[in-house]
Amino acid sequence: MSNSSPAFWAVIPAAGVGARMAADRPKQYLQLGGRSILEHSLGCFLDHPGLKGLVVSLAFDDPFWPSLQCAADPRIARVDGGRERADSVLNALLYLHAQGAGDDDWVLVHDAARPNLSREDLDKLLAELADDPVGGLLAVPARDTLKRVDKNGRAVETVDRSLIWQAYTPQMFRLGALHRALADSLVADANITDESSAIEWAGQAPRLIEGRSDNIKVTRPEDLEWLRLRWTTSRR
Repeated sequence: MSNSSPAFWAVIPAAGVGARMAADRPKQYLQLGGRSILEHSLGCFLDHPGLKGLVVSLAFDDPFWPSLQCAADPRIARVDGGRERADSVLNALLYLHAQGAGDDDWVLVHDAARPNLSREDLDKLLAELADDPVGGLLAVPARDTLKRVDKNGRAVETVDRSLIWQAYTPQMFRLGALHRALADSLVADANITDESSAIEWAGQAPRLIEGRSDNIKVTRPEDLEWLRLRWTTSRR
């Protein structure tokens, strides 16, 4: 990547508890390769020379964050998370505005439990969206046959998978546009599941950038075991 690559801010919403992991702590603090999942998720951004700063949104009473080595990194700011992901991201954007970040600055929002982001995918996203009027996100085309089901769990239609992509992160948008979209959609009580859905709700069409399928989100115990096995095998 050239030296003219756009500078950016990173936002990591990490206030969730990850109940489906059935663990003794939020899933972002489970161990993977000698470090927490959250540390891995932060690492790809902290290693990038284009990073202006990083904001992590945490539960106000989070007892695990202070024990991480990266908690003392001056490039990382901590803010309180909110009830939903959108609230946590919005709090981080408000902090960036208060620190002097501009509306046209790029903000990359990344899942706290997505620890396998590659530098190659991060560079690709930054390069391909550098001049995009809307922004976009990493995503992966659907590979399997998809079914639409009724309320009884019976298949009623086979969906055209060529039109379906899985949304991954990071998701990259201008600070001002994302701030407005999130704030307005929350006031309207819209169904916002990620940053792209807020931008879509605001009438814009984010661009999908195909990324690697191993940039998975740890949601269930088997996801973490898959990553542990993969990491162990790749380091032999």
